Amino acid sequence: MTICERLFSLDGKVALVTGGASGIGRMIATALVEAGAKVMIASRKTEECEKVAEALNALAKETGCGGSAEGFGGDVATRDGVLALVQEVKHRTDTLHILFNNAGTTWGEPVDTFPYEAWSRVFDVNVTGLFNLTRELLPLLEKSASAQDPARVVNIGSVMGSSPYGDGAYSYAASKAAVHHLTRILGKELAHRHITFNAFAPGPFPSKMTAFATGSREKAEVTGKSVPLGRIGRPDDIAAATLYLCGPGGSYVTGAILPIDGGVHVTTGPDLFEEAASM
Repeated sequence: MTICERLFSLDGKVALVTGGASGIGRMIATALVEAGAKVMIASRKTEECEKVAEALNALAKETGCGGSAEGFGGDVATRDGVLALVQEVKHRTDTLHILFNNAGTTWGEPVDTFPYEAWSRVFDVNVTGLFNLTRELLPLLEKSASAQDPARVVNIGSVMGSSPYGDGAYSYAASKAAVHHLTRILGKELAHRHITFNAFAPGPFPSKMTAFATGSREKAEVTGKSVPLGRIGRPDDIAAATLYLCGPGGSYVTGAILPIDGGVHVTTGPDLFEEAASM
């Protein structure tokens, strides 16, 4: 067995990725399938989930990686939606090794006109739905978990939840900060149940949500100039983090908020003394 197989293989693992039909969710689902996992992809757009699953199964057949995918509808914005998704998952499997809470939504508007309803709408998906889906799936996660090989929950936060970037997405940024803190709390409280809780805090990646800033090569290049490492994120950046936290090599990590942002979270604005020092 090679070191890559020993530390990063997901052969035989069963995973659920919410919001897995596009953007970062699709990047995660692709990485899981290529590492050998059986991946369930769920989002409000049933047909898109089915098409992505079909494409990933074709990829698995072509590469012989041993993974597979199935797509179906699921909505975490309401209590009934969460419960329906849980029942659909239980219908398809009696154990769950990996849960990626990736489904999310946003709202952008200037602070002076930011609507009241935009707050609860975003929090219902990004925080309330995430928490309750996880809570409902704990029995399936515990069934697969052991001290040597814990079940894994990975929540998708954002650099906007780590650094004071509003950019009109006030409820989104606040919800992602809540996701980060909730991840730490659950990582502490449920460690004894052999479930790890970690979060990604991505910077700019190509997705429908960021299409206004990454939807063309020109826009992506302009956005990348504001990133310390000089570019926006790539699928392999998400894939590598996915395999680390979900593979055997990540079994001793919990409560971590992993920045995948090219250094955006450590930027502090202009150098305070640079101009005066050069005089």
